Amino acid sequence: MTMIDVKALVKTYPGQVEAVRGIDFNVKKGRIFGLLGPNGAGKSSTIRMLATLSRPTSGRIRIDGKDAALDTVQIRRTIGYVAQSSAADVHLTGLENLMLQGRLFGLGGEALRQRAAHLLALFDLEEAANRRTKGWSGGMRRRLDLAMGLVHGPRLLLLDEPSAGLDPHSRAVMWREVERLAEKDGITIILSTHYLEEADRLADEIAIIDKGRIVATGTPHALKDRLRGDLVSIRLQSPDFDEDSLHAALAPLPFAVDVKCNGPQIDLRVDNGSTAMPALMAALAAFDLQEVSMSRASLDDVYLAVTGKPYDAVHSGVTQKVAS
Repeated sequence: MTMIDVKALVKTYPGQVEAVRGIDFNVKKGRIFGLLGPNGAGKSSTIRMLATLSRPTSGRIRIDGKDAALDTVQIRRTIGYVAQSSAADVHLTGLENLMLQGRLFGLGGEALRQRAAHLLALFDLEEAANRRTKGWSGGMRRRLDLAMGLVHGPRLLLLDEPSAGLDPHSRAVMWREVERLAEKDGITIILSTHYLEEADRLADEIAIIDKGRIVATGTPHALKDRLRGDLVSIRLQSPDFDEDSLHAALAPLPFAVDVKCNGPQIDLRVDNGSTAMPALMAALAAFDLQEVSMSRASLDDVYLAVTGKPYDAVHSGVTQKVAS
């Protein structure tokens, strides 16, 4: 069953700023769908349109079979939204924030209090429940944001950069909670992120966004499989070498080798790096090798392949390489 169906979605801001340029995707119920791209790629604009907080310039969004432009009120009751900035009131306690959020959705009484207590326990916030959130850590406030997005029992959760700015431990805690929500509670989750590792770890399917357009979609495994084989990176002592001699040395090998030279840096892509490595080293014995390494394809490699530029060259924040 499909939870989200997006067709030809466009968002243009004043001054003809094209944030989203005609994207299409659909998401099945109970799945985690990642929107991966650097800051400014159009992820947040897409999330806000899915949350019915911003009207598309053109295109269509259907959520759980309903048209987002026509059934806005009904759709909002099924959505939990966690924005990039914390929605918690720092002058209220954790419990008070949850109670307030619940009342905004028409909840109240003992049922709401029990729901709030359950969420505080679920996100390990019980001890801080009656303290004002002004003194909470960033990780605790982010978990509270997630709890507030769930207080009304949504079937769809929209997370806009949920772990941005968190330390590694808090990020790992956040990831475990997101995984549990999809696996145990069956909640459909849309996750926008600029962390390669986060998308690789959490998403069942990823859409890579570049300048407002989706340039590739698929599971993390399928996206990386688009790049044939393993990458063997070789650095020579000197950039002064004969490329023709290099190709001649590799030509007799009984397997295909894709070669890319950039000065003293040589990148070779082969089907099975570990098996091919001894033959490669023997073929290159005449060259003055300084360093050799081998790696599996990563989402960074996929981004380079589909956009023509490395991810860390366009990402203004901290880029984390995927551990394959």
